[in-house]
Amino acid sequence: MPKDDATKRRPGKTAQARQLRQNETEEEYHLWSDLRARRLNGHKFARQVPLGPYIVDFLCREQRLVIEVDGFQHADSANDRKRTDWLNSHGYAVLRFWNREISRERRSVLETILAALSQRLEVDRASGFYSPASFAKENKEQQP
Repeated sequence: MPKDDATKRRPGKTAQARQLRQNETEEEYHLWSDLRARRLNGHKFARQVPLGPYIVDFLCREQRLVIEVDGFQHADSANDRKRTDWLNSHGYAVLRFWNREISRERRSVLETILAALSQRLEVDRASGFYSPASFAKENKEQQP
């Protein structure tokens, strides 16, 4: 198994993920109620999943789609960009939503997730809202 394998468990990450599941935000709770038990068109999701050095909010392993729910503290975060780049380089697409989007526009959020799962979502490179795994690969190929 490669040293930076995304599925390799890091010490303490499983316990940290369990703690995050017990202390989820209201928005994570509401989104999880729509994603759990294959409720979203039969897609299976897990929550607070350790992936390499990170713990992602939600993961559809079959489609390699990570969904992150962010509060205001994540606005323009360099750590989030680094995390997204790492996940993309390991084959995971990342979809980010603000807490207020989940609270106020959950139906649109679910439709957006379905669009990403069926690869019908367009990439807006400037926003960082959706970063497909192939985006990171294309980026690396273009660099000298």
